[in-house]
Amino acid sequence: MSDTRRRVKVYTLNEDRQWDDRGTGHVSSTFVERLKGISLLVRAESDGSLLLESKISPNTAYQKQQDTLIVWSEAENYDLALSFQEKAGCDEIWEKICQVQGKDPALEITQDPIDESEEERFEEMPETSHLVELPPCELARLEEIADLVTSVLSSPIRREKLALALMSEGYMKKLLQLFQVCEDLDNREGLHHLYEIVRGVLFLNKAALFEVMFSDDCIMDVVGCLEFDPSLVQPKKHREFLTKTAKFKEVIPITDSELRQKIHQTYRVQYIQDIILPTPSVFEENFLSTLTSFIFFNKVEIVSMLQEDEKFLTEVFAQLTDEATEDSKRRELVNFFKEFCAFSQTLQPQNRDAFFKTLANLGILPALEIVMGMDDLQVRAAATDIFSYLVEFSPSMVREFVMQEPQQTDDDVLLINVVIKQMICDSDPELGGAVQLMGLLRTLIDPENMLAPTNKTEKTEFLSFFYKYCMQVLTVPLLASTVDEKNCKDAIWRFLNSFFQCVDCTDFCLLTGALRFMRRIIGQKDEYYNRYIVKGNLFEPVINTLLDNGTRYNLLNSAIIELFEFIKVEDIKSLIAHIIDNYYKALESIEYVQTFKGLKGRYEQEKDRQTLRLNSRYRRDARTLDEDEDEEMWFNEDGEAIEKSRPEEEFPESFGKYMEAKKVKESDNKENFPKRTPTGSFKFTFSHSAGAANGTNGANCKPVTSPTSAASPNGSPAKSATPPATPVTAMVGLVDYPDDEDEEDEDEEQSPRKRPRLGS
Repeated sequence: MSDTRRRVKVYTLNEDRQWDDRGTGHVSSTFVERLKGISLLVRAESDGSLLLESKISPNTAYQKQQDTLIVWSEAENYDLALSFQEKAGCDEIWEKICQVQGKDPALEITQDPIDESEEERFEEMPETSHLVELPPCELARLEEIADLVTSVLSSPIRREKLALALMSEGYMKKLLQLFQVCEDLDNREGLHHLYEIVRGVLFLNKAALFEVMFSDDCIMDVVGCLEFDPSLVQPKKHREFLTKTAKFKEVIPITDSELRQKIHQTYRVQYIQDIILPTPSVFEENFLSTLTSFIFFNKVEIVSMLQEDEKFLTEVFAQLTDEATEDSKRRELVNFFKEFCAFSQTLQPQNRDAFFKTLANLGILPALEIVMGMDDLQVRAAATDIFSYLVEFSPSMVREFVMQEPQQTDDDVLLINVVIKQMICDSDPELGGAVQLMGLLRTLIDPENMLAPTNKTEKTEFLSFFYKYCMQVLTVPLLASTVDEKNCKDAIWRFLNSFFQCVDCTDFCLLTGALRFMRRIIGQKDEYYNRYIVKGNLFEPVINTLLDNGTRYNLLNSAIIELFEFIKVEDIKSLIAHIIDNYYKALESIEYVQTFKGLKGRYEQEKDRQTLRLNSRYRRDARTLDEDEDEEMWFNEDGEAIEKSRPEEEFPESFGKYMEAKKVKESDNKENFPKRTPTGSFKFTFSHSAGAANGTNGANCKPVTSPTSAASPNGSPAKSATPPATPVTAMVGLVDYPDDEDEEDEDEEQSPRKRPRLGS
């Protein structure tokens, strides 16, 4: 259908008293057999699906608002609205509704919403009585008018009749003219009455009255009346603020006079609702629903009109990204876009999608790279707000943009790195901006919102991009104080290694933060991370911290115990084997919890299973070979029977190697336990050769003793009184990773040396 007169948007009012857009289509009125009556039908312009099917009920109150809106309620708490593209289409459907109900199309409402109590109260009222009789609009009658307006607010039918009376013969405009007279005469009593009148008229909740009151020639008088609240000693100066302080700045000249007028009107009406009017009571909270709708539809119109004006937006973006643009001008442009994006929140998802795609095509994200790097705090704050709108609506769109950047820019000016630097360098003592940016960054790197079926590779691609180009920027503050970056090129390895070294310090907040981070990583139960933890001996500082904490029962103790308890309950075999093989002698004395004995039990169970599996495999292989040989060698060429040999005799070399390796492993387990210090606690000392053999960084923890450092005669440091640990002999491991050999060879060349404990 190409008839734009019948083109409408369908809205429903949600529980938060906000209008939800249900789609755009074309409306018609026709007889529906199933509903047994003339009905309003709206079919979507995209696919012809039915958006709305509503029978025109004889008892439903329909309202026409702002010349292009028809609003009604079909059931309790279910309001509907049709927003027409053209006034002619609205008038046409309105006439059809009035025809079905037998009403005069000149009216703005077809029915009086009468409840049972109202019917009883006004059952004797003549049907011809459509209006409330108003006193003459004179200064001497202002008190009487105020009392009348106040008295009808509790009665729906009387509010309707008063609204009709106020709209007749220009009564509302005459009242506002009296305001000017009272102000000229400094008639405070009359001004106080006018305040009550105007406030009461707003609570009548009628769009037709709002059209009059918020017109260009009346709205400032409405604001003036609301300045003279009788409860205030001195009147407020709202008009002065709106005309002198709140200057409307056209960053780019707006040639559309209707658009300019709509922007002015919306700002002033929003000011009335948010600033001037007092917070409504529970009784009054529904009285301003139409005012909220009035603002909402105004914002929808403004966004639509601006979005369709490609020349205007193109010029705005051109000046925003132009290096020659003055800072003050750029500040105005950024603030404009901030307001523009704020208005877009009135749109529904499908419309916001088109809105943000328009901004993206025009270059909003490259523009943000420029303005977020400026020194002006106000500009950066506004740019951050714009960025938050984009991330919250479509993180995938932002990810797609930043992944394309390395092809054309340096790492230092990538948008996501600019965000990280702003987060790290926030000058606010309360870190307000940093917290906001931290939340946006978390949204961008959260794998949970990267699972859209339309882009199954987003998770892998973006996380790979982030670790390659951004992780080193994020970890700069931590790495600067914990590791030597020259000795470590792998950003993720440096990050994990240095972060866990934070456990080996005295800052409680940093300790608990590092523990939470380690707990979160182990909670992933991902062997990729577990191998990093094992290779880096990252449990070592955790256990040292636990031992240093002693028997104190505090948050730190509970956090560490919970970490090991999780490993035990989830039966993470690789970590259990690493902990028991390397640290159990230090932990077995802890008996106030059964966590570590439980870990030992898990370890022994897995060890027994591995042994049984090896023995079973050995017997199976031997038996298979015997059976094969039986077929070929049971009889010799002469037909003589041959006696079968035993497995030990058949495979003496392999069997002997297995038993020898088993004995070596048991011997090494005994030799490599940490030594007990004179105080009864345990500390771990690993030699460089031992670390290399295990794929670790060869780090030293606190020595068993603390000899005085002294240089040897040749200038080299004196050797520690603690002998180096015996290198670990190759053995059969409880957990085998097929690719460990390659990773260990690589780590021997690239892994960093771990810094010594701060206390050593």
